[in-house]
Amino acid sequence: MPPLSKGIFTGNTFGFLNELRSNNDREWFANNKSRYESDVLYPALEFVCCMESRLSKHSRYLRAEAKRVGGSIMRIYRDTRFSKDKTPYKTNLGIHFRHSLGGDVHAPGLYVHIEPGACFLAAGIWMPPTEPLQMIRQSILESPAEWKRTKNNKIFRTHFQLEGESLKTAPRGIPTDHPEIKDLRRKSFAGVMHITDEQVTDPGFVEFVDRSLLTARPLMKFLCDALHQPY
Repeated sequence: MPPLSKGIFTGNTFGFLNELRSNNDREWFANNKSRYESDVLYPALEFVCCMESRLSKHSRYLRAEAKRVGGSIMRIYRDTRFSKDKTPYKTNLGIHFRHSLGGDVHAPGLYVHIEPGACFLAAGIWMPPTEPLQMIRQSILESPAEWKRTKNNKIFRTHFQLEGESLKTAPRGIPTDHPEIKDLRRKSFAGVMHITDEQVTDPGFVEFVDRSLLTARPLMKFLCDALHQPY
């Protein structure tokens, strides 16, 4: 499929998110909701539709759901119940292609983050609950050579870096001098590729995302195997 003649996301997408950052209140959002829909939500729905057929090259278990609510597009409304930050809206657009057997955002998946000056693509699993996290660590312990091949895969490393918080010390029961202790201390197993706002508004952005995330297949495969999920 040839690239689109113009980008799905435009300067208006970033313009709205920038203004929301400075006017993060319900009254302003209500007065500008039509802009949110035309400049952020509808382009996101179009992007998800474009990615749907392409995801089959990655895995038949990844879902692209172009729905306003409950699909691949993450809610712009923040959950402020347990946060000191009571601003009601996210100032970014998050698009998550979930594993169909995972059930929630903690399953391995592919992610597109659009935020002025802080855009990125990601693949893997972010801050999973205790049980899946322990399963991934156990796979590293049982198959250290396979894990090394995964994280040191040349094509993967060219595009992605493992990012996220880590424990300050070794997990319980794991020696502090274990050869893979740096990775065993991780709370997330996510490869991240930082991109520019200009890349997001480029007409070839869909193809770029497709090609880039495809290079994260080694990590996705390792994580799904660790969690006994197909990929």
